[in-house]
Amino acid sequence: MEENKSQKFEIDYFRLLKILKADKRKTMIYCIAFGIFGIIVAFSIPRIYKTTVMLAPESSGGSSLTSNISSLASMVGMDMNFGDNNDAIYPEIYPDLMKSADFTVSLFPINVKSKDGKINMSYYDYLFSKQKMAWWDYPRAWIAKLKKHFRKKEEGADDGKINPFMLTRDQYDVAKYINGNIDCTVDKKTSVITIVVTDQDPLISASMADSVKDRLQVFITNYRTNKARNDLAYMEKLFDEAKAQYVKARQKYASFSDANSDLILESVRSAQEDLENDMQLKYNIYTQVAEQLQLAKAKVQEKTPAFTVVQSASVPVKHSNKPKILILALFLFLGWLFRVCMLAYKHRKELVHITGEPQTAE
Repeated sequence: MEENKSQKFEIDYFRLLKILKADKRKTMIYCIAFGIFGIIVAFSIPRIYKTTVMLAPESSGGSSLTSNISSLASMVGMDMNFGDNNDAIYPEIYPDLMKSADFTVSLFPINVKSKDGKINMSYYDYLFSKQKMAWWDYPRAWIAKLKKHFRKKEEGADDGKINPFMLTRDQYDVAKYINGNIDCTVDKKTSVITIVVTDQDPLISASMADSVKDRLQVFITNYRTNKARNDLAYMEKLFDEAKAQYVKARQKYASFSDANSDLILESVRSAQEDLENDMQLKYNIYTQVAEQLQLAKAKVQEKTPAFTVVQSASVPVKHSNKPKILILALFLFLGWLFRVCMLAYKHRKELVHITGEPQTAE
């Protein structure tokens, strides 16, 4: 024979309320105890400050500049495709870019100063040695320090050099901490970049937000103008070579003309004409390369992006921690909930009723 259990469990909430009412004194004690602990926690959390910077990237120059350069290029038989936009870096991947090791490591040497003037050092040293911790983080910090001591014995002394390709454990930890303190978001509709930097000092938070913004602008500018700058460097090299060849041909022609000014031999005239033609050819090349050099300079300017700062960095006045009263309320609720759970478990036989009868089937 098998039993087909169709029993149901019902909780007597009215009975639970009576138990809570009778136990209100102890419940109050639990709430007060949790509240005191909540106050300790609230005052143990280090203050943090957040600085927000907003900027909008846009293409520098306008259609008039593009058309003017294209017109000049067509006059010398060049095809300058200024309208192409083949950027591989779009605003949507800026947050991933700022998480890269190269970008994060570039923030290490920035000099920072605290608002009270007691700190004046590199950002790396500040994060490595001047960060405040809550009391519950000290055991973890001691264990990490102990591991670091044994690790240094095995790996040897650190030379202090920073190599993004091979970071030390300390450098990796600081870089990871920086990535957690810097948040970058991009509005897909407006392409506005929002950078939020969190730090334990308001002045350092504002200065680092401004530095992160500047470095992001430099990186984007260097990327977008990289090909144009390489073309410009190549044209400058060609210009120097063409100028040197023209000067050499002119000097050679002048020297030959001065040395044979009194001779009227046909061979001398023929040689003089050859030198003059060579000089003219070098001059034509020189002038054409000079025009292309000016176009290359204009193209660098055309490719250089402009950034509109929607919101600049400002030293925050208030900290960004959760209000202490909210933490206190949370711990009071946890104290009450903890006591309720204890009472419910203690009186579980009185509170839980089984309804329905088990059915048997042959």
